Amino acid sequence: MKPQELEGLLQGLKTRFDKHMNRHQGMAWADVRARLEDKPEALKSLWQMEATGGQPDVVAGPESGDSFVFCDCAPESPGGRRGLCYDREAREARKQNSPEGSALEMAAAMGIELLTEDQYRTLQTFGEFDTKTSSWISTPADVRKLGGALFCDRRYGRVFVYHNGAQSYYAVRGFRGMLLV
Repeated sequence: MKPQELEGLLQGLKTRFDKHMNRHQGMAWADVRARLEDKPEALKSLWQMEATGGQPDVVAGPESGDSFVFCDCAPESPGGRRGLCYDREAREARKQNSPEGSALEMAAAMGIELLTEDQYRTLQTFGEFDTKTSSWISTPADVRKLGGALFCDRRYGRVFVYHNGAQSYYAVRGFRGMLLV
């Protein structure tokens, strides 16, 4: 990234950090920024999260582990990450109308991970996310082995977990990512 792009990213992250203090109570932006400046690979991932509409923000800090945890906090599943099936195997299995990519492939290319069900539920304690969209989540191997994959959304004031064939894809289903810094 060019220096001005880097500063723009950091300023945008700081603005979001300051606006949503309920997501990271007791944390200081100076500590987050210092960690980010030591991790150029994390900045690249955050840049991609931002560019695809994820609106990444800190949702946990070193007191709950060794890292700051960034998560996509866009109100709806990130627009630049929709219309994807679950993984490469599912994408390659489609004989017709194959999507351009998959959630796991895109996440890996971005250097992030899909949220687990527990992480998705924790995110929902900070607000109401995916009230009009849905997001693929990390799927247990036993479910994936049988051809399925899991996704979540929020409807009727509740978080729901569903299953679908991993090869399915919809214009309103994307994925949310997490990055440890």
